[in-house]
Amino acid sequence: MKLNLQLLVLVLGFGGIMQAQGPQQLAETPKYGEWVDFKRDNGSVLKALVVYPESGEPRKAVIIVHENLGLNKWIRDFSGKLADQGFVVIAPDLISNSVEGLERTTDFENTDKVRDAIYTLEQEQITKDLNLVFDYVKNDTSVNGKISIVGFGWGGTQSFNYAAQNPNLESVMVYYGTAPKDLTSLRNIKSPIYGFYGAADNRVNGTIPDTEKAMKEYGNLYSFDIYEGAGHAFMSRGSEEAYGPNTMAYEKSWKKLITLLK
Repeated sequence: MKLNLQLLVLVLGFGGIMQAQGPQQLAETPKYGEWVDFKRDNGSVLKALVVYPESGEPRKAVIIVHENLGLNKWIRDFSGKLADQGFVVIAPDLISNSVEGLERTTDFENTDKVRDAIYTLEQEQITKDLNLVFDYVKNDTSVNGKISIVGFGWGGTQSFNYAAQNPNLESVMVYYGTAPKDLTSLRNIKSPIYGFYGAADNRVNGTIPDTEKAMKEYGNLYSFDIYEGAGHAFMSRGSEEAYGPNTMAYEKSWKKLITLLK
């Protein structure tokens, strides 16, 4: 794509961003995808997957925040599916180079090791990583300046947290994630928050009433759908299971997500 060639030139000029990865790594990405490296202030490298739609016009951008399984195949495939809807999609691998010798999620021995790495991440560093990603797409000439964030599970919680740190998001989509523990931080949110929850996800759903109350007190938009019979992680589960509550929740929420983002 001509757009990607222009992007590689621009990449070299952005502070904190290193050169994109070479073609040998594109086999792990969806079509039109490429890996981009960001240099963190601690010296390590954050890796992110960027996927472009087939379009010559500037489009909205969507940041994808993975669940506690890291930037796995499902997230990569979802990023490609979302890009096919006309969005520039960027999905940071937030545990990339967080453990010595392991560059990406796919380098970890198993999912238990991935979870361990994710739960040792410092909140301040996560925010810094998301800032690097946000600033990157904000300066991308293929983006029209409108940037939303979508997170799943652990990533849904991180998306909610980030909304309290960045007032410039167009919208925030929280899939079965919780609000920040300090509900007073919700006063800083300027973006509409949309939640997607499964009715069988009691742990997460138990936090909704207090979140709804606090958001209302601060005059912030917070609306949500709860899908009957669906459990936690119904998006990844629903994309793989035989037809049932998780699959139905996946299909309904996918349509709602695209409508909201557009």
